[in-house]
Amino acid sequence: MPIAVAVSGGTDSLMALALLREAGHAVMAVHARFLPRRDDGLPDDSDRAAQGLAALCDRMGLPFFDLDLRAAFEAAVIAPFVAAFASGHTPNPCSQCNPHMKFGVLAEHTRSLGATRLATGHYARLEVLAKGGVQLFPATDHTRDQSYFLALVPPHDLARTVFPLSGRLKSHLAAELAARGLAPPLPRESREVCFIPGDDYRAFLLSRQVALSGPGPILLADGREVGRHAGLWRHTVGQRRGLGVAWREPLYVLARDETKNALVVGPRGELDTTGCQARGVNFLADPAVWPERLLVQTCYRQRPRPARVTVTQGPDGDVLDVAFAAPVPRPASGQTLVVRDSFGMVLAGASLA
Repeated sequence: MPIAVAVSGGTDSLMALALLREAGHAVMAVHARFLPRRDDGLPDDSDRAAQGLAALCDRMGLPFFDLDLRAAFEAAVIAPFVAAFASGHTPNPCSQCNPHMKFGVLAEHTRSLGATRLATGHYARLEVLAKGGVQLFPATDHTRDQSYFLALVPPHDLARTVFPLSGRLKSHLAAELAARGLAPPLPRESREVCFIPGDDYRAFLLSRQVALSGPGPILLADGREVGRHAGLWRHTVGQRRGLGVAWREPLYVLARDETKNALVVGPRGELDTTGCQARGVNFLADPAVWPERLLVQTCYRQRPRPARVTVTQGPDGDVLDVAFAAPVPRPASGQTLVVRDSFGMVLAGASLA
């Protein structure tokens, strides 16, 4: 049975397709259209990618499928992203896209096409255990590692997944493809959030015409008002620039108080915390066998920090109570929390409360 390879039109997924084909696997290429169509009706990146990929696959003698999953992406990723911001959270859409779309809706479509597994161009490493379980590790190229964004994918979906780039270096891929006579239709790097033009989330939220918080006070932790904000949704925890407040020392966003519509700020020393909670837990290893030494990561660019993690029961399911060994920058609600062992293996993923 063939392996379906999700091809976006970029370098990574095209390399994944080439590697699996060269390894002797029966493969099919599947291009998923996630992003909304352009308002002016002109061809977009998905159109250009699909056209180029169809021609490449024809030359390589591989079946190619072009799937329109825009409606599902809107419902599973974009709409929840907008709703989360409007309710005071700072969501991570990439972490949500992977379990719901790429390894959810898209994977289900590939199975209906006859594929047994789904391969992608993610930089991460999987080890499938003899008893059927799966372990998720960082990729060889730590500068591109995406295991953080995969921590919410259920283990049974990861067990049907292939990451051909686990041992490759991103910097080598362009030359490797050129040596094979392959050129990606969309060679440029993708944006941080694919559906937000120019990575300007403020303009994007305004364009969605949803109810967003209005102006309110900027307060110090002791309640003193030091300025006014134009809407809580315009600010994120840890933000320093753009507050418009003159103070004797730099101020950072400590919290967004939805009940008072107040932005709470303070000096750098007040930004640190020693604990946090996360819900919606996806266990990739049984907590009963977790090692004593754990590392916790609360955003993609953060180095995992030593912590003690306790699993408790909340009204809506499992909760991770995290106590860091030393103070860390306060995480933003809605971001993804990842628990790792000392080798980097992902033990669990969850959403910060």
